Amino acid sequence: MKIIIITGGAGGIGLATAVAFSKLKNTKLIIIDRNKKNIKLAQEKIECDTYIVDVTKNISQVIRKIYKKYHKIDILINCAGRLGPVGKFHTNNLEDWVLPLSVNLLGTVKTCHAVLPYMIKNRHGKIVNFSGGGALYPFPNFSAYSTSKAAVVRFTENLASEYKKNNIQVNAIAPGAINTKFLDDSLKAGVKSLGHTLYKKLLKQKRSGGDSVEMAAKLILFLVSTDLTGKIISAKWDNWQKWTRNDIKRINKTTLYTLRRMQ
Repeated sequence: MKIIIITGGAGGIGLATAVAFSKLKNTKLIIIDRNKKNIKLAQEKIECDTYIVDVTKNISQVIRKIYKKYHKIDILINCAGRLGPVGKFHTNNLEDWVLPLSVNLLGTVKTCHAVLPYMIKNRHGKIVNFSGGGALYPFPNFSAYSTSKAAVVRFTENLASEYKKNNIQVNAIAPGAINTKFLDDSLKAGVKSLGHTLYKKLLKQKRSGGDSVEMAAKLILFLVSTDLTGKIISAKWDNWQKWTRNDIKRINKTTLYTLRRMQ
């Protein structure tokens, strides 16, 4: 039985990922989320263990409990995230940068730090971190969010290199323009913070339904089924659905799909 931990797994992309994994045989899902209401809704949809925890705080204690119960952790998916301030950088209250950096970057760092010793002990593991807008290209008016997500990509690449010999694969995904609470929060910031062009773009995304959340979940399922490591893959723009085992071997030897993003 594979033990799968999903942080931020009670809503949005995290929940879609949990639902996708719930359809597989011989898996035990463990959802970690700070939102009690979302946790209850998740429990109605899928069978899972749940922990109401903020990933920036007592995550190591929770991971220790999980390992003590199941004696292994096979897969970690770091989906928990926060948006942060919206608008031109000079208008940001710098105190508002603390939350996205704490959750998006340090939450991912802390959870990986807690899980890795157990993966090393069991000589295998898969980790998928969430990147997003601005990690590979500038994302104006979302400086805090994009900075945290770019840092997550480099962190992912470092872990993949450090733990390759331990049979641990670490990747990051860019899920696409998905209609989640992040989009709603962005639109609430208004035209003044976003600018007319971006506001219209996001409003169009809201009305059209956005990219498929299921596609992001499928990408995660794909990544944990391969030996690909140290890469940032876009659910929407990369041709990952057609990759063969030989393609993955070739990609692993290149700087393709990294922060350098060489073609």
